[in-house]
Amino acid sequence: MSKETWTAVDRYFTDMLVPHDPALDAALQDNAGAGLPPIDVAPNQGKLLHLLAQIQGARTILEIGTLGGYSTIWLARALPADGRLITLEADPKHAEVARKNIARAGLDHIVEIRLGQALDSLAQLDEEGHGPFDLFFIDADKQSNPDYFQWALNHSRKGSLIITDNVVRNGKVVDETSTDPSIIGVRRFTELVASEPRVSATALQTVGSKGYDGFAIAVVTEDK
Repeated sequence: MSKETWTAVDRYFTDMLVPHDPALDAALQDNAGAGLPPIDVAPNQGKLLHLLAQIQGARTILEIGTLGGYSTIWLARALPADGRLITLEADPKHAEVARKNIARAGLDHIVEIRLGQALDSLAQLDEEGHGPFDLFFIDADKQSNPDYFQWALNHSRKGSLIITDNVVRNGKVVDETSTDPSIIGVRRFTELVASEPRVSATALQTVGSKGYDGFAIAVVTEDK
């Protein structure tokens, strides 16, 4: 099977199950126009994030890695009127584009973008006493995934979801000799999740318009 087939299948299900949305379509157009890397989640994956947040009944969400705010919009739309989403972005240009996209979607009253290196922003959130969060979406630099997961676990509650994107890396995750920092980070993250008794987790491979990758999802099974 080829990426063309995967993309055609994605398009079929997206056309059937994920209706076009002006704010989301405009976000992708503006991201491309601003020269942001085309690494947003696919529409059907964005809908999956939305559904998971709804199923979980999330009221507070932390997203690590904003890019242009496409996944942020999907997640924020699953929140109740008094919900709150904090998203962390290191690149000022990305954050500027995301702010415009989120405002156009009418979500700037429940979404806060924190600009800076994610680990620094997490330390600041800690100092401010944020948490526990109901759902975490980790989609930033992969070498820091172990640190992001540990922070999420320490700021969760029983029932919190921790979703981590891009864990398959075109299948390279199985290469134990890899010197790629992203592969090393994903493998260390997976080992950490596997050894953590406070979560129940799995990982899924995905193919589609974004190629061959996958995500991990963990549910926190006990309070810290």
